[in-house]
Amino acid sequence: MKQQRHSAIRELLVTATVTSQDELRRKLAKRGFNVTQATLSRDMRELNLYKGPNGYTLANSAVAEDDRSPEINDLLKSFGLEVRQAMNQVVIITTTGGAQPVAAGLDYEDWDEIVGTIAGDDTVLVICGDIEQAKTITARIAELIR
Repeated sequence: MKQQRHSAIRELLVTATVTSQDELRRKLAKRGFNVTQATLSRDMRELNLYKGPNGYTLANSAVAEDDRSPEINDLLKSFGLEVRQAMNQVVIITTTGGAQPVAAGLDYEDWDEIVGTIAGDDTVLVICGDIEQAKTITARIAELIR
């Protein structure tokens, strides 16, 4: 349950602005995670969250100054380690805990070549329409990781 809650917190911080612990607690409750303030504080410490001028963010991600979610190039530079292609699928290896933000970032980008993403803790599976589209995505992601 803790890992699922941590993943939900990461995803919320990538996809929405969160300016207070209470706001984060309410957003988690909407996703079925009812937590106390003490539990949430502990989670935030364990995830190395920090509060900047635009709200809470992950310590390793760069947040744009105009309050937007981090862009995919920032997420891949922060979390991406390696990318590999397997037929029409692309596998992205990330730092521990980095897969959820990267997958959410890719989903947000809405690239035509990507049918969908599935994220674990340190691996993102990207499903493309065909082998050529996977080749294009692999090259694009490899360039962004560098």
